[in-house]
Amino acid sequence: MEAQKKCNAALVQIARDLGVGLVAANDVHFLRRSDHEAHDVMLCIGTGKMVQDETRMRYLPELYFKSPAEMREVFRDFPQAITNTLEIGERCYLDLEFGRSKYPEYPVPAGKTREGYLRELCYEGLRARYGERTTTDPELAHRLEYELGVLEKTGFLSYLLIVWDFIHFAKERGIPVGPGRGSAAGSIVAYVLGITDIDPLQYGLIFERFLNPDRVSPPDIDVDFCEARRGEVLEYVRQKYGERRVAQIITFGKLKAKSVVRDVGRVLGWSYRDADRIAKMIPNELNITLDTAVEKNPELKRAVATEPVTRQLFEHAKVLEGLSRNAGVHAAGVVIADRDLSDYIPLCRDVKGNDVISQYPMGPLNDLGLLKMDFLGLKTLTVIEDTLTLIRKREPGFSLKNIPLDDGTAFALYNRGETIGLFQMESGGMTSLSKQFDVKKLDDIIALIALYRPGPMELIPEYVRAKKGLTPIKYLHPLLEDICADTYGVMIYQEQVMAAASKLAGYSLAQADLLRRAMGKKDKEKMAKERKNFIEGCARTNKIPERKANAIFDLLEKFAGYGFNKSHSAAYGVISYQTAYLKAHYPMEFMAGLLSNEINNTDKISVFVGECKRMGISILPPDINKSGLKFTPETVASIDDAGAGIADPGYSAIRYGLAAIKNVGEAAMAMAIREREQNGEFSSLEDFCGRLDSRLANRKMLESLIKAGAFDFTRRDRAELFVSIDDALASSAAMHRDRVAGQVSLFDEQTHAATASRRKVIRSWSEHEKLSYEKELLGFYVSGHPLDAYADVFATKNYRSIASLAEFDDRAAFKIGGAIVQVEKKFTRREGKPFAVIWVEDLTDMLEVVVWNEVYLKVSDALAAGRVVEIKGTLDKRDDALRATALEIRSFTTGKDNAANDRLADTSEDSAVLLQFSSATTGGELRRVRELLVSSPGRRPVQLLFERGNGNPLCLDAGAELRVNLTPDLKEKLSPWLVTSKPATARWDIISQAPPGNSTA
Repeated sequence: MEAQKKCNAALVQIARDLGVGLVAANDVHFLRRSDHEAHDVMLCIGTGKMVQDETRMRYLPELYFKSPAEMREVFRDFPQAITNTLEIGERCYLDLEFGRSKYPEYPVPAGKTREGYLRELCYEGLRARYGERTTTDPELAHRLEYELGVLEKTGFLSYLLIVWDFIHFAKERGIPVGPGRGSAAGSIVAYVLGITDIDPLQYGLIFERFLNPDRVSPPDIDVDFCEARRGEVLEYVRQKYGERRVAQIITFGKLKAKSVVRDVGRVLGWSYRDADRIAKMIPNELNITLDTAVEKNPELKRAVATEPVTRQLFEHAKVLEGLSRNAGVHAAGVVIADRDLSDYIPLCRDVKGNDVISQYPMGPLNDLGLLKMDFLGLKTLTVIEDTLTLIRKREPGFSLKNIPLDDGTAFALYNRGETIGLFQMESGGMTSLSKQFDVKKLDDIIALIALYRPGPMELIPEYVRAKKGLTPIKYLHPLLEDICADTYGVMIYQEQVMAAASKLAGYSLAQADLLRRAMGKKDKEKMAKERKNFIEGCARTNKIPERKANAIFDLLEKFAGYGFNKSHSAAYGVISYQTAYLKAHYPMEFMAGLLSNEINNTDKISVFVGECKRMGISILPPDINKSGLKFTPETVASIDDAGAGIADPGYSAIRYGLAAIKNVGEAAMAMAIREREQNGEFSSLEDFCGRLDSRLANRKMLESLIKAGAFDFTRRDRAELFVSIDDALASSAAMHRDRVAGQVSLFDEQTHAATASRRKVIRSWSEHEKLSYEKELLGFYVSGHPLDAYADVFATKNYRSIASLAEFDDRAAFKIGGAIVQVEKKFTRREGKPFAVIWVEDLTDMLEVVVWNEVYLKVSDALAAGRVVEIKGTLDKRDDALRATALEIRSFTTGKDNAANDRLADTSEDSAVLLQFSSATTGGELRRVRELLVSSPGRRPVQLLFERGNGNPLCLDAGAELRVNLTPDLKEKLSPWLVTSKPATARWDIISQAPPGNSTA
């Protein structure tokens, strides 16, 4: 590098002047010289550039990791520099200490040992959990003593106390904590301490799955907290153990098989479609590599072998595969040490420069003996807590601890597939499985969660047939019946494999856990040894012949690869059941809780609103006088209060939360609600502006509130309210100034503003405009649906509903009818061919549809927002998201419905732009308006409305030469005169083609 040569020459002189030695260093960006091209591609991925871009950043091929001989050759004129480099290297020393615990020690009360304090807490918790049973059931004390003995022997007492402490803190402050997660639910110590809420004895959970005394590795207690308050627990831990001893953990995003193919294809100039074709040939398997994908898919193998460009892509992608793409903060991981973390590991700031995080990810932190914990935020816990808060308004003593665990009404939701909002059950596949599962008890839900994963899904048909009695349940040995009866002869839990090895072959549970791990890793050498031990154990313990023992071992080996941790499944099964119970018995409160926790996700709100409608629960529009910050159950007091679909007063519904409206700040709405509660309801838009701080009641917020219907209580038309915003804000500002000056008007403060707005002539928004605003700001249509007029016609055409497409297989053909909501017109990267991505909705859901060039050229004119169309296409479900490719698109035109479609398609693109002028308008203003109109020619007609002294406005058609394209920039410049909609009810005197600036105007 020329610049480096100049720099080196200067460094020699500087070293002489300062009397210091030279050091030779190698600027390394890739390991081998042959990696230069792949590194160049990686550089383009990181900088968002294309390989063929001549102006982008580049590195020379020389920046690879050179050998000592190469370095001596490069610096042959400065041999001492090489010697100095070696000398510095020899002075450097880093000793990474593995295998020693660096856990902080929990500070116990004065005069107590950790062993004694933990034992005291455990026996206190044992009595609280089991009551009188503690004196009659010796198994409880035996199990507790055994676990405490293992914990003392392995040195994890402080660990348990630390976890107990922060969970105790959370529960004392009302922060919802999950019932358990992972293998910790198998510990009775964790249960009696309140770390978990799952009784391990009731569910047959095994402690050795959590902590194995024969192969000591750190226990792993991950904890779910209410998502909204997880930060409070983390801050408590920071304060308790010291800011410098606690940090969040770094995580690295890797370039995996599919993503690296897409990224490399993009920077090489491939079209999205071409790169996507190759990426979709890679099987959807966890952690699959490119080499494995080529071996598994003959189509991909053929493409790499016969297509030179694909071979080039794969050569680069294989070099880059597995590299770190970016660094982030682990969503839940926290590391805690017994002293300053910088004594053990390097630290850095997160990408935002806020929190200190470790530079090592999870694995190395474990290897170094540091305490690593997961503080997970689980939104479902927040939903449950919000639901309970609403329920307790009418049932103050309600508690989930008191609900029955065998409620048939809750189980029926699973069997009917009504699983929206049910924890772990919302995916289309899980809903389908629950409908065929015939859920009758909590154990069925636990099994559902364990089975629906890659691998165990192969066992589902066998499990369902046996459960329904369609095939007989078979056991290879009678002793297996005790272990597998609850799961109909199918081993779906890791704990069942362990129990089988213990009961049949005499293994201790600790040895059985080691066997399970070995089976899961499929180590042939270990497995041969374990098979011999197992066969000998079966003969010794139960006199099982070798042939039968071999068959049982094969069975265990098969299921060990599929088995799921029952402790985790049981804990999450309980949460799922709780959500089902709440939805079944308190549907209004539960759905309000669900909606409230998605206030920033209008897509999810739309799904939940659809579920409310299916359940017969109506959603009332937002109302500045009735809405809370979040969604709240409400009883309709009169027909006037009713929203769409409510015919009778006294009907319960859910009122839309003000904070869920787009562009409306939560803090501003909280202040508005506080003002309403302290000083009474708002009487008008002007009253609202006058009573709120002018910094909060800004134009953007008021526009959104009006469009969403929050001021409909005033009985004024939304379009009229919209045009009144500026007057209301001006009046409010004047009032605030007068108050500061100590002046009070003799008359009503809002009189002037209201009178001014009444003088304006405003056309009401069309139904389509009104509904579009509702959809934009609320995520769904409140006062109707644009396709209501088409419902009967859609039914006669036998279209599939968009919601039902989730039940179809990948690449299945379909036919739907719906309205185009959004159109994105694009060009393919390689050939520059036009195509489009459109979003289409029907009465049930929305679908993303790709319209490739062949189809696009035939229908491009028909692709406009609001147009009702019929689409034939194929589904694309390979990336876990429902999309489609259009094969044919037809405009929806059937007889009398043409008018309805025309109305729907009558977007703002063709409606008139109305400009309003007062009687004091000057010729200069009119000339300025004319210049603005001329500067932006387009399709939309322009009409001019002049106020006159006799009260009858004069409307002028500006003429064809002044039709415009109303861009955001033009809209802003015309804002002093622009009216949202054209007048409809006033008597007009029409003069055609009188352009602004004409002297006769």
